[in-house]
Amino acid sequence: MTGHDGRHRGLSRRHSRRGISRRFADIRLRGRSALAAFLAVLGPGLLAGLSDDDPAGIGTYAVLGAEHGYGLLWIIPLSTVLLIWFHLLAVRIGAATGLGFVANLRVRWGHRAGWLAAAGLLFANFGTICAEYAGIASAAELAGIPAWFSAPAAAVLISVVVVLGSFHRVEGVLLVISSTLALYLVDGLLAGPDWGQVLQGSLIPRLPVTEAGWVVLTATLGTTLAPWGLAFIQSYAVDKKISLADLRVERIEVTAGSVLTGVIGMAIAVACAATLYPHGVHVQDAADVARSLEPMAGAWAKLLFGVGLLGASLLAAAVVPLATAYSIAEGLGVSASLDLDARRFQLFYAVYIGLTIAAASVVVLPGLPLLPLMFSSQVVNAVLLPLHVLALLLLGRDQQTMGTARTGPLSTTISWVCLAMIVTCVAAMTVQWLQHSA
Repeated sequence: MTGHDGRHRGLSRRHSRRGISRRFADIRLRGRSALAAFLAVLGPGLLAGLSDDDPAGIGTYAVLGAEHGYGLLWIIPLSTVLLIWFHLLAVRIGAATGLGFVANLRVRWGHRAGWLAAAGLLFANFGTICAEYAGIASAAELAGIPAWFSAPAAAVLISVVVVLGSFHRVEGVLLVISSTLALYLVDGLLAGPDWGQVLQGSLIPRLPVTEAGWVVLTATLGTTLAPWGLAFIQSYAVDKKISLADLRVERIEVTAGSVLTGVIGMAIAVACAATLYPHGVHVQDAADVARSLEPMAGAWAKLLFGVGLLGASLLAAAVVPLATAYSIAEGLGVSASLDLDARRFQLFYAVYIGLTIAAASVVVLPGLPLLPLMFSSQVVNAVLLPLHVLALLLLGRDQQTMGTARTGPLSTTISWVCLAMIVTCVAAMTVQWLQHSA
């Protein structure tokens, strides 16, 4: 009996070890499958989110910190939450319909609605595209390279990559460029901020008491949750062929991209609040921010700010014209994809190149005030944002558009609350401006 029991125990141990090994193998397989699923959908959320940290956004975050210290930091976490919510809604609509934002408007409410939406986005986006090339020029000027050379050279380089590259090649290049924005996190640390005040300013809302405060608050909202970003993420998700089955993993990717966007924006605002605000330094342009950081946070802060600005500018200079080209092509009912045959005329690519050339040409004009151009474009975005968000809400809830994938009552209620926040912010800025004008 003893020998039999011993053999039985030995077999049991071997079976147990095999069972544990199989379980570990299953866990590793599931882990690899989850990673593969995440990598398969990687792109829309990260690129749409980080593109919001463009030169106009950097300038707006810098003004927020330099002019108001830590007091208005809370708008960045709030904007980030709104960014996550509406980016997820835009991707959901794209996955359910297989159509971009303007294409959905065109199908649901007619050609005129599509044309109006495309024209509105073109109007709002062109100022932003100019701001991207202004950022490239500002970053290049830090190294002594004149704007007349840097802006056209960047325009040619970006156009070649986007027009001649396949979807996946273009996406790979953009993801590599987006990694340079991590340099702003180092800038925030080098500034040596008061972390207690950072925490307090981030969590406890304080309303501005001046028109300038409301303007920067609204501009921050507009740069974080930009209409072009909402249009881009929906069209790009369709171009990447994201389906409803991918949404569970895509939620993680979109959330990660949005959170990174907010963290980088916070780092820029904190760096300026810790260094420029106490000394009363007023921001005039992006190069001014970098030069001002050097005596207060060291030469490395200036270098990192400049390199980060260049990376952010190149990324957004590729993405914002792309978002606009998607919208115009969808409004006119023609093909819109990065996999179109570039050897034949494509309106999609023609719009992209035309916008790029026009923006680069505007930026090289002598005496152009670059930062006011960046800043004002974000205010325009914030004013147009409620209309874009309202259209998303109506599409997401529409049975004819979404079918069984339409948003439920709870999601719809939360979306209306978020829209009310946006409208309140824009309305408060408008009231302050009217009172100041009177």
